[in-house]
Amino acid sequence: MIGRHNDAVELFQHLIALTNDVGLLAEEYDPTTDRQLGNFPQAFSHIHLIRTALALTRYAERR
Repeated sequence: MIGRHNDAVELFQHLIALTNDVGLLAEEYDPTTDRQLGNFPQAFSHIHLIRTALALTRYAERR
């Protein structure tokens, strides 16, 4: 939304790479230990993952 689409796509792809073997996310992620923490699976994490995917797709379609 602030014009950094390439950065957003790169960060989104990094987030997707952090999901577990069935594509789920926990509530938190610890980059020091490379582990998902907290409640699992976490609906709030997935809702924002989907919203981000939609926003990136809509932006790409407008270009």
